[in-house]
Amino acid sequence: MKHLVLILTLLAAPAFAVQPHEMLDDPVLEARAQALDDELRCVRCRSESIASSNADWASDARVIVRELLTQGATDAEVKAFFVERYGEYVLMRPPLSATNIALWLAGPVLFLGVIGVLVARRRGGTAAVATADALTPEEKARLDALTKP
Repeated sequence: MKHLVLILTLLAAPAFAVQPHEMLDDPVLEARAQALDDELRCVRCRSESIASSNADWASDARVIVRELLTQGATDAEVKAFFVERYGEYVLMRPPLSATNIALWLAGPVLFLGVIGVLVARRRGGTAAVATADALTPEEKARLDALTKP
C-alpha cells in the first residue's frame, strides 16, 4: 500500500507544478501566464515546459512570467525576455528560420546521401565485374601480353 501511495504521489507531482503563491489574483492574467508557461522550456529539465517542471529554475521562471505580466508586458515581450537570456532553445516552438530548417533537413538529407552512395557503390561493383567478362578476343590477347612476366 505504501508503494502505491508513493507511485501515485510521484505521478501526480507535475499537476502541482504551479504553487499557490505563484498564482495571480486576476484570472485573465493567470490564464495568459499558464499559456506562456506551456510555451517556455525549462532549461534544466530538457524538453519539459516550465508549467510541468518541478525544478527550482522553472518555479523561478513562472514567477518571472507573472511579474512581467503584472507590469504590463505582452506575451511577445515575455518570450523575448527569455529568448534574450537563454536563446531560442527556451521556446517550446521556436520560430521558423533558415537555421532551423537546415537543422531539420540535415538528418534526412545525410541519410538519403548515405543510401545513395551505398546504392551507387553496389551498382558500380556489379558493372565492373560485367565489363571484365565482356572482353573481346583481341582485348584478351592484349591483356595476356601485357600481364606476362
